[in-house]
Amino acid sequence: MTRFILLLIISSCSISAVSRDPQQNLIAKGEKLTRAGGGYSFTEGPSVAPDGRVFFTDQPNDKIEVWNENGTITTFMQSSERSNGTYFNKKGELVCCADLHNRLIVFTMDKQSRILAENFEGFRLNGPNDLWIAPNGGIYFSDPYYHRDYWGKSHKEDQKVRGVFYLNPAGRTIRVIEDFKQPNGLIGTPDGKTLYVSDINDKKIWKYTINPDGSLSSKTLFAQEGSDGMTIDDKGNVYLTNKLVSVYNAKGENIARIEVPEQPSNLCFGGKKRNILFITARTSVYILKMKTKGC
Repeated sequence: MTRFILLLIISSCSISAVSRDPQQNLIAKGEKLTRAGGGYSFTEGPSVAPDGRVFFTDQPNDKIEVWNENGTITTFMQSSERSNGTYFNKKGELVCCADLHNRLIVFTMDKQSRILAENFEGFRLNGPNDLWIAPNGGIYFSDPYYHRDYWGKSHKEDQKVRGVFYLNPAGRTIRVIEDFKQPNGLIGTPDGKTLYVSDINDKKIWKYTINPDGSLSSKTLFAQEGSDGMTIDDKGNVYLTNKLVSVYNAKGENIARIEVPEQPSNLCFGGKKRNILFITARTSVYILKMKTKGC
């Protein structure tokens, strides 16, 4: 079988796609990766609002910023409890992994907040990092341990394992993964049947079947690389962030690699048509118009 290799030079970066199908093309014709904003300390946690805007965090500066398709970036919140990963729920509220107080919180668009989860079995969470909301409203979130300077020297790791939790629609928190070295990025399929989770310190992506009660089964190795953040498109391709952006099809085949001037941390699809890949990368954020769309 012949191999089709496509190499596009984008500014100082490159996109390469390797596929058995010559017709496969992720990137919109003639589009280049561009820097949408900069001057941040460490960008993370992008998520798309119902109107296509992308909310992302600058955690060291304790801010949540908002990118608009017209090219503007404005500040949504000056104090966000050190939010990291974010995701919009069906009500249009921003759910955040906020590790100032080691909890999962919600911000409404008028900046009111409420706590969703902050402990498990009587002990505080380590520091929620990333999340995905299933179609039924249940929330999967990773709870690794990255010691923060703002916690102070006396702060300790309270959970016995660095796990992944499921907050079910009834409000009960259940630990669904407890055998990882350091869980981090995660994303699920739009039908709510499959969950991909990164064990970043073990440099592996695992694929799970989501059971009706929210528990996970059929653990399968999906990719031999870790990831900080993750997203998925309407073709079932999974996007990972490590030294660059790696794209895998649903079969676990690496079909594209997107280089970014700074090491990417996370990504999502934004814009009104959900066809703009929005990448957070250390001190800057980048955008790339795609042929594929976010789910």
